[in-house]
Formats: sequence, structure tokens, C-alpha cells
Amino acid sequence: MVSDVDVDALAGWLTARLPDATAVRLGEFSRPRGGFSAETQLFTARYRRNGADDAMRLVLRRETPDPAVYPVQVPGFEVEVEIQYRVMDALARAGGVPVAPLLGYEPDPAILGAPFFVMGFVEGEVPIESPPYTGAGFFVDARPDERRRMIEDGLGTLARLHRMDWAGAGLGWLVPPGVRPGTAHQLDVWERYAEAELGYRRHPLLEQAFTWLHANLPADPAVGLCWGDPRPGNMIWRDFACVCLTDFEAAAIGVPAHDLGWWLMFDRSMHEAAGLPRLPGEPTRDEQREIYARAAGGEPADLAYHEVFAAARYSAIVVRVMNRSVARGDLPPDQTIWLNNPAVTCLDQLLDACG
Repeated sequence: MVSDVDVDALAGWLTARLPDATAVRLGEFSRPRGGFSAETQLFTARYRRNGADDAMRLVLRRETPDPAVYPVQVPGFEVEVEIQYRVMDALARAGGVPVAPLLGYEPDPAILGAPFFVMGFVEGEVPIESPPYTGAGFFVDARPDERRRMIEDGLGTLARLHRMDWAGAGLGWLVPPGVRPGTAHQLDVWERYAEAELGYRRHPLLEQAFTWLHANLPADPAVGLCWGDPRPGNMIWRDFACVCLTDFEAAAIGVPAHDLGWWLMFDRSMHEAAGLPRLPGEPTRDEQREIYARAAGGEPADLAYHEVFAAARYSAIVVRVMNRSVARGDLPPDQTIWLNNPAVTCLDQLLDACG
């Protein structure tokens, strides 16, 4: 495909970030499937180094002109590609979880029309949500023991992320001045975001969810780095082991249960909400709670609250994404996908289970 990227400008930018590289040439641009936040393009950089030809497969992530998918966690940090890059850089420096090698972040929109960063391409399989990976693809084709090993490894990787010393890693900027991080703050952030996106429209189930969430607000344990969007589809897999974590634009400082609730809610969206059975070897959600607890060195937690909160957040995100689609002219203004979608199905199921 022909890229709309200024290839010469990007090549010049990369030349300064590829040690000893000369005659940098870029080509083979393509776009992966999926994703609603930053624009992603894969490409190959070819160059000369120490008298020999060399090449590297790379990934460009460029900010889109659309409103950001996720709510602003910290005033002054509204550019999602910057958030992603800063969190990934901290994770790379701290070690413990796999992220792609980073080449650099560029805040100046004059180079490619918007802020961007470039990272190395990581080879592997990525489960997709449309169609659900539980209905087609490598996960369905796997043996039962491979499916179980994959989910166990993903949860173990998530537990390692949560054990990270976030303050020591320089992620204190994720806490707004004067804010006590935790569930109450996150509930406020997401409720204001949902109200702003809905505008004059009513979303009775989401209103019911926020009422329930306020009435059942739990006490918080210690806070830590929350990925914000942990799920198999935001991991790159090789031999059913996680080799890379991606998509950190929703990162925040909160309780680890926020992330685990999101993971389990997405599990529901790929099974019950999609009308697909659990495949042989897949651990149940209760088993996944136990797997995570063992990896984290604790006891399985009651995650009903955090699963409802996750489904409420997901439902609000769908409203934002549909609003962006209408603004671009991709959907008619009277579309009702914002009110009828898998996220809402999950939320309805979870609220019903909570009584």
C-alpha cells in the first residue's frame, strides 16, 4: 500500500536514532487490523551500517485528529501516543514485563502532521475481537493445554506488571496534583467522561451501573500501575507465551483489581456476550482469579464490583468511538450502536448477577 506518511521526513528522523545508520530508505508500509486510538503503520527501514546492508521492521504510532478514545487522566497529558511511549519506556527500564524496543517519541507535529513514536516490530500472533478469537483463529486451532498455558501466562504477566515499583520507575506523573489515586477517583473520571459523551441522550443501563457503583464503593488496597486495557488482544503471543504488551494509552495509577476486572469482563465479552462456548482447556473466570492470585502472591479477590466497573467503562468507550465515527461521516447521526453492543450486553449480565 502507499503510505500517507512523509517518508523522507520519517527517514531523516530515523537516521538520527539508528546508530551508525546511513542511506535510510523506508518501504513496505501496511496497517494492521483493529484499534481505535492511535494510527498504526508497519514498515521496513533499510540502511547501511558499518559498510553492510541492514534492515529492520518497525512500527509507527501516530496521533489521530479524532478526540482521544480514553478520558484524560492527568491534565496536560492529553496526547495518547505520548502516554503510551512514556509508560512503555518506564516498563522497559524497570524490566519484568516484555515491551517492544523503542526508538523514540516526537512531539513536534511539523514532521509527520501529528505527534508520533516508533518502536521495533515484535513477531507473533495477536488475538482479535472482531470476529472473536474464541470463534476463529489460532486460539481455536490450539490444543486445550496450549489454550490454558496462554491464559495462565497472560495473567502471570499482568501480575508482574502490578508488582512494579511505579513511583521508583518515574510514573508519578500519572497521579494528578492533589488527587488520591484509587477507585473513587477513577469512578469520578469515568462517570464525567460518560456524561460528556452521552450529552442529551439517556443510557439507562449505564446510569444504573454508576448508581450501583457509587452505592457499593469498596475500600482500596494499595495502588499501583494499572495497564488500563489488559486483554489477550493487547498482547503478542509466540508459542502461547506473551512476548510483548501493547496499548498503554489508558494507563493510570489505581488498584490492580481494576485491571483484573477488565480482563475478566473481556473474557465474558468473548464468550457469553458473543454467544460462544468456552473451549476445552480454557480456564473459567473463577480459575483465572485463582491463577492471578497465585502469580501475585495473594488470595483470590471478589471482583464483582470491578467487573461491573469495567463493563461500564467499556460501554462509555463505545459511546465515544461511535461519536467519533459519526463526526467522521462513517455512521449516520441516528445510529444506536452506542446503546446496543457487546459492552452493554456484558454490563447487563453483570448487573443482573449482582442483583
